[in-house]
Amino acid sequence: MIDPTLGFCLLLIAAIGSASFTVPMKFNRNWAWENTWLVWSVLALVALPLLITIRTIPHIGEVYRQIGLSPVLIAAALGLGWGIAQVLFGLAVESIGIALAFSIVPGMSVALGSLVPLFFLHPERVLSKSGIVVIAGVALALVGVIVCAIAGGRKHGLQTPGSAPDKSSFKKGLFIAICSGSGAAMVNLGLAFGAPLIKIATDHGADPVWAPNVIWLPVMLSGSIPNVLYCLHLMRRNKTAVRFQEPGRSASLARTVVMAIVWFAGISLYGVASGLMGSWGAIIGWPLFMTTVIVTAGIMGFATGEWKNTGNRPFRIQISGMAVLIVAIFILWGASRGAS
Repeated sequence: MIDPTLGFCLLLIAAIGSASFTVPMKFNRNWAWENTWLVWSVLALVALPLLITIRTIPHIGEVYRQIGLSPVLIAAALGLGWGIAQVLFGLAVESIGIALAFSIVPGMSVALGSLVPLFFLHPERVLSKSGIVVIAGVALALVGVIVCAIAGGRKHGLQTPGSAPDKSSFKKGLFIAICSGSGAAMVNLGLAFGAPLIKIATDHGADPVWAPNVIWLPVMLSGSIPNVLYCLHLMRRNKTAVRFQEPGRSASLARTVVMAIVWFAGISLYGVASGLMGSWGAIIGWPLFMTTVIVTAGIMGFATGEWKNTGNRPFRIQISGMAVLIVAIFILWGASRGAS
């Protein structure tokens, strides 16, 4: 079933979930970041994908046997790259500052996650009307991301050129950010290039709506590896494993379970939404998804008081960037209706 309007609506819901899933983390004051992220990684990237895939993909063993090892390994490799990108993002922020990191990483993710599938899967339509509109929408989204990043840098009182202690460190941080941005797009590349896997799953009785779960499983399982290892490293370095034994752990665990459910529901719903958008679903859906996440996160930042006492200029810049992103969202939505 192709229904771009329904797909767009579901995508908005998915993006809202992805933008807000970390909110409960703010209340896990008895746990360090690595405690929460370790539990989240195990639940959201291992337990839930396994459970949901087994429930929604009939004859799952036979499906993967027919798919063969090579496509599954490719999906897993893309998931591993995405997992590494999540770890590198934090290192990039430390090295080059918030402004540059938040422009390079989401910007590259939007561009590569959309344009790579467009050029490789539909090269004959790159210069078509729909193709040009998609490229224009992605370009506008990049502008919006950069403007929001500038606002973030002003908000935090950071100056991009002075974010790094020396030239060598800045170059290293820039390289890390580029690697993180490239890897961040890999989760969508797994979906975009996974059409053969989805077809085999549907041939074995899977509902087309939930068939993308056959891709999410290897992507998420391999993506969990860097996240879990990094959390274990931090817990050992910071001696925070004991936080799991402190009072309040039941409440912290419950909040982290909510985080995992909200995030995985969001990414699963994105897979459903991209399918409803037709053959260009992952191409148009990814920049739509990412820009909506940024806009939603910005609105939540306003609502929770993150922009209080930051001055009028950063606030106006942020509003301008979000306005550009909203225009890009509607351009890409129009492209989805024309390309379906």
